[in-house]
Amino acid sequence: MGGSSSKSNTTTTKNKSAKDRTFTGAGNLIKLLPTGTVFLFQFLNPVLTNNGDCTAVNKYLSAILIVLCGLSCCFASFTDSYTGSDGQTHYGVATCKGLWPSTNSNSVDLSAYKLRIGDFVHAFFSVIVFAVISLLDTNTVRCYYPGFESTEKTLLQVLPLVIGTIAGTVFVVFPNNRHGIGYPASSSDSSQDSESAAS
Repeated sequence: MGGSSSKSNTTTTKNKSAKDRTFTGAGNLIKLLPTGTVFLFQFLNPVLTNNGDCTAVNKYLSAILIVLCGLSCCFASFTDSYTGSDGQTHYGVATCKGLWPSTNSNSVDLSAYKLRIGDFVHAFFSVIVFAVISLLDTNTVRCYYPGFESTEKTLLQVLPLVIGTIAGTVFVVFPNNRHGIGYPASSSDSSQDSESAAS
């Protein structure tokens, strides 16, 4: 009796640790993506896939959602924000000359926000990270490749960790200093905002 209960406890502990690793890996990946895009996907995907019970229409709608969210992740990598002369945070798109549009930028040099090689690297890996999260989503798997569901758990444990490690290493080499659409503002921006609000 005691031996069987200890075996079941060991099995439960292993399952919990595997599950924890899965959620930790996925959680670390999600931090690399725009918050709004991830929320939109997690909210709409169960609806569009009919919780994995797909028809042809569901498959098309879900595919459109995945593509649009992937494009959103890519686009967000080329956006940035600054605190304008009015004390408000303004968002723009990075170009070869700087940030566009240049609303209320009298006190800010927007040429410092011009495109860099790291932006393209971040955009590429953002799309890869989102692809891993969206294509290994339970509803997506049940909708497009239901026979794959038996191996999904293994991939869900391994792929987020591998991609997270690779993306983390690349982001160390190409640090992302942008605080664009969907990403949290930097602490310095927040402090500047609070100082301007206080004054």
